[in-house]
Amino acid sequence: QVRWVESGGGLVQAGGSLRLSCAASGRTFNNYAAAWFRQAPGKERVPVAAISWSGVSTTYAPSVQGRFTISRDNGRKMVYLQMNDLQPDDTAVYYCAGKIRGAMSEIMAGSVDYWGQGTQVTVSS
Repeated sequence: QVRWVESGGGLVQAGGSLRLSCAASGRTFNNYAAAWFRQAPGKERVPVAAISWSGVSTTYAPSVQGRFTISRDNGRKMVYLQMNDLQPDDTAVYYCAGKIRGAMSEIMAGSVDYWGQGTQVTVSS
């Protein structure tokens, strides 16, 4: 059974940083494109960043470009989201997601095979 489990959320002041981690189980990991999504209270879940299966290519939502960095370690079956200069608008539940043999465009469009359970990020002003 494949599971994706996030960790690393918490409370941080505006301008601060957090690093989210996502641990994937299952026999294969490097076949998956991976992404981070977020859902703020009362709003839809939206894509934040995606990374190709090899880790060579990444893409970001305009709202986080230049502040967030997505990365992965296929040997450890991990995906990371480094978040810098956090702002109150970044407050949300953050989810990692995977799509087997998927393109970044597909996963950013919401075509996802596996979701994590989510981790809360709260940014105070």
